[in-house]
Amino acid sequence: MAFLILEQLAKKFGDYTAVEDFGLSVEKGEFVCLLGPSGCGKSTTLQMVAGFVQPTVGRIILDGQDITDVHPSKRGLGVVFQSYALFPHMTVADNVAFGLQMRKVPKVECHARVDEALELVQLTALAKRFPKELSGGQRQRVALARAIVVKPPILLLDEPMGALDALLRDEMQIELRELQKRIGITTIMVTHDQAEAMTLANRIVLMGNGRIQQVGAPFDMYEQPRGNFVSTFLGRANVFSGTCSGGTVVVSGRHLPAESSVITGSVDYIIRPEKVTFTTQDALVTGTVKTRVFLGHRWLYQVETPIGVVELSEANIAPPSANEGDNVGLTWSEAHVRITSQEERR
Repeated sequence: MAFLILEQLAKKFGDYTAVEDFGLSVEKGEFVCLLGPSGCGKSTTLQMVAGFVQPTVGRIILDGQDITDVHPSKRGLGVVFQSYALFPHMTVADNVAFGLQMRKVPKVECHARVDEALELVQLTALAKRFPKELSGGQRQRVALARAIVVKPPILLLDEPMGALDALLRDEMQIELRELQKRIGITTIMVTHDQAEAMTLANRIVLMGNGRIQQVGAPFDMYEQPRGNFVSTFLGRANVFSGTCSGGTVVVSGRHLPAESSVITGSVDYIIRPEKVTFTTQDALVTGTVKTRVFLGHRWLYQVETPIGVVELSEANIAPPSANEGDNVGLTWSEAHVRITSQEERR
């Protein structure tokens, strides 16, 4: 049996349905990211697991025990919010010790566990400082230490890096992943950042309109998106509406290659920008470079073609291959094409 089971959870606020038919099993030690746009229901789902929001329908089973109606304080879960919610009048050590003191852990054991938690997050030298004397990344580590010091069965993170600047967020993502691996704690994190989810998660749960749209490992989700929403939310993608028949898809009168598919009729024809390349012969489509943008590690092109605007991403390992206004040919492999039924998308 899975360590955590969410059985068809739903939550309604009056006439508004925030979460509907949410079913998920999480294994012990797994890192799962709930990913999606604002208002998709991911934070409400996390709050149902934490016990702060009561499900309208469904059950939450943790390690074989039904905790659906258990008070949050009795669930013993570790929770870290975006605001970190540190006590400003307490030192780092006192903030971390607070949960243990509420559980009446003996003083000697409390000190030992606080020291251990601060060492895990590399804050031992700052134990006597107050939150106002810490950087954003340091405050986040204090919040993590306070959550893990009570040795919770599950760590719940709600946009924990949303208040950090981009560079620090990248650094903290790697640190958080390494920390989670070291202590082996089952973790569920809410984020709207696609790159963050792909960096951290064993599995991503992509949500939209209160429902799960797709669940899978980051690589599998990226390479095999289930339709328009998944492909465009999880990274950039060229998505064209076409008609599938046999080994080709007709898009705006052009026959484009695709691996043999059992899908017929109206489809979404999906190709990632980094799978598209410039070519001077046997081009699948030709067009004019409308826009070229430098992203540091890559060049991003938008090319006007008869099938619509095609995006192409090129690694920054040499001078750019084309300039704005150039006429170019584009090609890609049928192995990199993803075809999904528009009926399934609807």
